[in-house]
Amino acid sequence: MDTHALIDYALQRYSPREVAMALGVDARTVRRWHTRESDPPPYVSDAIRQRLLPLQGLENDAPADFTFIDLFAGIGGMRIAFEKQGGRCVFTSEWDAYARKTYAANFHDGPNHVFAGDITTVHEKDVPDHDVLLAGFPCQPFSIAGVSKKNALGRPHGFADKTQGTLFFDVARIIAEKRPKAFLLENVKNLVSHDKGRTFATITDVLRNELGYHVMTKVINGKHFVPQHRERIIIVGFRDYVGFDWNDLKLPDFEAAPKLSSILHKQDGTDPSEWNFLEGANGRVSAAYTLSDKLWAYLQNYATKHREKGNGFGFGLVTAKDTARTLSARYYKDGSEILISQGSKKNPRRLTPRECARLMGFDDSFRIPVSDTRSYKQFGNSVVVPVIAEVARVMAPFIKAESTVPGKRAKKAA
Repeated sequence: MDTHALIDYALQRYSPREVAMALGVDARTVRRWHTRESDPPPYVSDAIRQRLLPLQGLENDAPADFTFIDLFAGIGGMRIAFEKQGGRCVFTSEWDAYARKTYAANFHDGPNHVFAGDITTVHEKDVPDHDVLLAGFPCQPFSIAGVSKKNALGRPHGFADKTQGTLFFDVARIIAEKRPKAFLLENVKNLVSHDKGRTFATITDVLRNELGYHVMTKVINGKHFVPQHRERIIIVGFRDYVGFDWNDLKLPDFEAAPKLSSILHKQDGTDPSEWNFLEGANGRVSAAYTLSDKLWAYLQNYATKHREKGNGFGFGLVTAKDTARTLSARYYKDGSEILISQGSKKNPRRLTPRECARLMGFDDSFRIPVSDTRSYKQFGNSVVVPVIAEVARVMAPFIKAESTVPGKRAKKAA
């Protein structure tokens, strides 16, 4: 691998600023090398190998208790949870290039791992065999038509008819082909009520009656583990009958749940000095995250206008003692759903990307190699890691078991 290729490889996993710091140059120089506007000096090749590539750790193809695939993977929140239970990821799919960059910066796979882009272009037979399928699939509108009408038109029916044109179809066709031991799907709570419940009924009907899996569903609030109100529907399925029980989850009481103080920067110099959203010897949050007078005035006027109309629209101003609203992918626009109070004499501020990572349950070793705008979108679309980790803990013994409860094997898909 020549020097330019090494730079390209490093930039898939690290930001230009991180590469520049490791090489003792500025980020603009790294970008010029990357775009071939200039040639790097001879020492750069060895410097990358010595200072950056060892940080990735060993390639991960070691023996594991079970294997899984990570569909609509985002930045890998589900993967973290299942790796902690002894699983190894053998296939990842994520279409967004920036999410793939964050994913690649945090997970370092060996040659047997496949990283695909758009799952709709991957044939189900080309997906590796696996024990568990994970998918935080986007919910798209379902068009449910009568089977008799489809038959009359000579069109297929069953799950291919009900879900074709939606991304759930890609989950279903892989399950049908690969028959994993189990799956875990995650989506917004509103999936349950979408289209008067018909969308959710279609999904569970396909999983239970057409694919033949034992399916359990539960809405779980991330507030059990993180200082954020975030309700999501979790769909768990097993190919065979097992003793999985939602009552085995250990969900901390809301009263004992952490508050925002647990994720906010201490601003006392204890956070790493290289984090670019902090400044000064004490690691104060950069002034760039404080709302401008114009934006703060706009948000207050907007809230007043809707309050007078009896609407609930407005900003969410919170302190370290509070629990936040749901972090959304639009947070980069104005930060209005979660604004951190800085006292009466100073405008509130947005969360930093690292605080957003903490709010979603990622620890501080999780790398953020993309811009603030991209990272806000990524964390806003992510799962709450400890929620998935707790479900994975309860699922793991059944996944690892050599055999399941006899006499209750699910029917095969036709």
